Amino acid sequence: MKDLLIKTAQRTGIVDADLLTSFLEQNADSLQRLDELLLLCPQFTEESVLRLLAEVLKVEFISEIDTADVPKEFIENVPATYAQHHYLIGIKNNADDAEITVVLSRPFDTDSVDNVSRLTKLPVNIALATRTTITAAIDVAYEQKNTVIDEVAEELDSQNLDQLVNEVATADDLLDVVNRPPVIRLVNDILFRALQLRASDIHVHPYESKIQVRYRIDGILYDTLSLNRNVLSLVVSRIKVMAGMDIAERRMPQDGRCSVRVGNREIDLRVSTVPTSYGERCVLRLLDKSTGLFNLSELGMGDEDLERFDSLLGKSHGVIFVTGPTGSGKSTTLYASLNRMDSVEKNIITIEDPIEYQLEGISQMQVASKKGMTFVTALRHVLRQDPDVIMIGEVRDQETAKMAIQSSLTGHLVFSTLHTNDSAGAISRLLDLGVEPYLVSSSLIAVLAQRLVRRICPECRQEYTPAEHELRELGIGDKSEGKFFVGAGCSKCFDTGYKGRTGIYELMMIDEEIREMIHQHQTAGVIKQKTIEKGLQTLRMDGARKVIAGATTIAEVLRVTQADV
Repeated sequence: MKDLLIKTAQRTGIVDADLLTSFLEQNADSLQRLDELLLLCPQFTEESVLRLLAEVLKVEFISEIDTADVPKEFIENVPATYAQHHYLIGIKNNADDAEITVVLSRPFDTDSVDNVSRLTKLPVNIALATRTTITAAIDVAYEQKNTVIDEVAEELDSQNLDQLVNEVATADDLLDVVNRPPVIRLVNDILFRALQLRASDIHVHPYESKIQVRYRIDGILYDTLSLNRNVLSLVVSRIKVMAGMDIAERRMPQDGRCSVRVGNREIDLRVSTVPTSYGERCVLRLLDKSTGLFNLSELGMGDEDLERFDSLLGKSHGVIFVTGPTGSGKSTTLYASLNRMDSVEKNIITIEDPIEYQLEGISQMQVASKKGMTFVTALRHVLRQDPDVIMIGEVRDQETAKMAIQSSLTGHLVFSTLHTNDSAGAISRLLDLGVEPYLVSSSLIAVLAQRLVRRICPECRQEYTPAEHELRELGIGDKSEGKFFVGAGCSKCFDTGYKGRTGIYELMMIDEEIREMIHQHQTAGVIKQKTIEKGLQTLRMDGARKVIAGATTIAEVLRVTQADV
């Protein structure tokens, strides 16, 4: 077999034959199975090894699995946990096939192939694919099986909370629903649907005669599901148990958090419940850890703004504020900024509420107000840790603002966020909080205002002619400045015409003239007008550039920005 592998490598060039020969000679005495041994080789990717093995075994290598090809015989007879553990899934090329193709990531795992044949009672052959491809297909295929909301709701109607409360135990994996109580299957399905639709939040909203489940997708709330009002206490109790909250307390607001798994994906949930006149309302914020961090260059910042913002990251001291309303991507920008810095040369410490992503090489502190660990007390302790860069999750009061500014004056680079409409509004906000103008002018080096706009769906993008008043509002002179696009709506974007989001930015650099204006306590409007004269690209101007580039629509930019002064 080893000789055949080397000859195939020489013939096809899929992997370097000399490297392969050397690796096999070095591991000649290994007792590991050959496919597992090759996949451990650091010089070769998983895909290249599997392509080589597919060539040797004369089987197909599949780069993408269509879940419509996964037969019901496989889904119904092979447990999700077994498929996940062995990284395999079954497909059929057409419904009339009398056999099943088992797609594997370990071609010599013959026992698991035999087991699939026994479970499905069908003859099998094999194909190869990477773990990532197989895992993604498993998640979608078993989610389709688990869409049982209507049946579960009916099942729950005939039972009561006292019966089920003791059965409400945390499920390890949302796909693992075999023999679970119906309420767990229902909540798991609601969560899984949200992840499939890329939702950032789930709202469970009780009304007089129903429960409305809403998903926030790309910043907009959509009604996706109505449930019988009778299941409210069951659903909320299940969510509370998952998040470590008190299920007996229904008259006071509560907060909690937990993690759930969907296959190989780890999802953080932040849960909030409040009592309303029709029962408890529940909101879940979803944070998918597997998506990873964005780079600054991926956020949508213009080349000029990106270059100027990048230069700020090398400063030794000063305060940089990122501003915008809740859900405008401020935390993502801050994480991308910290990730860009060299955490080996610099001591970087963050104070957050809550910690959303774990950053390698950076110390992160969690605010715990109930235990007396506020932003201010945490900052006092952090300053004794010899930091170079400090990130404060949010400036909410005068004390935090003053301490952040004092920290920058003693030789630290400080990042933080403020809830203001634009960049100049951050200056007014700091002065309103009671910070002295001379402190603001001497410490502030830049303010980045931002919003998120929805991207036009690439599948249904089409050209259109905007109305004159739209162009006027956006600040574009005439239609000759470029082509304009909208999304017609399709199944890939849930008929919205949008898929995904990008940022629009307004970066105000604080120079000597602006410092003097802050010192003189000038209004935000006057300061913004001066910065526009100096070449500031406002949020609406940056939005207009993205409209002309075909990334978003005029309506979307007008929705999230205000007219310039």
